[in-house]
Amino acid sequence: QVQLVESGGGLVQAGGSLRLSCAASGGTFSSYGMGWFRQAPGRERESVAAISGSGGSTDYADSVKGRFTISRDNAKNTVYLQMNSLKPEDTAVYYCAARYLRIPTMSGSGPRSDYWGQGTQVTVSS
Repeated sequence: QVQLVESGGGLVQAGGSLRLSCAASGGTFSSYGMGWFRQAPGRERESVAAISGSGGSTDYADSVKGRFTISRDNAKNTVYLQMNSLKPEDTAVYYCAARYLRIPTMSGSGPRSDYWGQGTQVTVSS
């Protein structure tokens, strides 16, 4: 069983930056692809970024490419999401996700992941 705990959310003005962290415990961290998803009020959960177990492969939603960077430190069992040039439309609850031997992704039936964090609120004011 893997536990995920997010931190780093908050209120920021448009154009500002935040860094989210997700600390994992209970498994072999490098065996898990990790991802960040977000869900705004009244909207479906969507994938934001994902990273392979080794950190050698990353993927981003088109809406955040060039602004967000996902990274991981396998020695610290932590994955990060650096968010720059934030926009009001980035406002959402951000969730950390872990998937064994695969990258968390979206499918026709919704997000695919083995474990989820509790979420952290990110609010971007205009």
